[in-house]
Amino acid sequence: MTSDLLQRGKAIKLAVFDVDGVLTDGRLYFLEDGSEFKTFNTLDGQGIKMLMNAGVETAIISGRKTPVVERRAKNLGIAHLFQGREDKLVVLDGLLQQLGLSYEQVAYLGDDLPDLPVIRRVGLGMAVANAADFVREHAHGVTRARGGEGAAREFCELILRAQGRLDAANAAYL
Repeated sequence: MTSDLLQRGKAIKLAVFDVDGVLTDGRLYFLEDGSEFKTFNTLDGQGIKMLMNAGVETAIISGRKTPVVERRAKNLGIAHLFQGREDKLVVLDGLLQQLGLSYEQVAYLGDDLPDLPVIRRVGLGMAVANAADFVREHAHGVTRARGGEGAAREFCELILRAQGRLDAANAAYL
């Protein structure tokens, strides 16, 4: 972890996540009846809860729309959920205005080209290990873990560590 990432992480007040390929492994599972299911990593979910407990707002902006993501966001207590939106920078503009935050106070974790405008604009724009090459090249940092395999947890812990809150977040469970 570089000192640049830690420096960028100090100012973060909002962490934003893509879903497919970030909170999931990127695979799409369709059943015969047309319904869809996804698998989520519990370590990622706990990391998101740790961030929220430390006072960092969280949001999901996804290009796809599915009830499974709505259920996951509700289970985690993520209040800001935007689905079916490829125009992620436009969505983020509105959210920042609503929350009274600046781009420098935002961290974003993505994996593919629709995430790139946000990754390049925010204070801490990161890609998961298995993100598209072009996205990894333009991100401030890349997680060691792959999407759906703990990348979001790693991202959350980086922010908490940068803000000197990781030990307290872990100690809350002792």
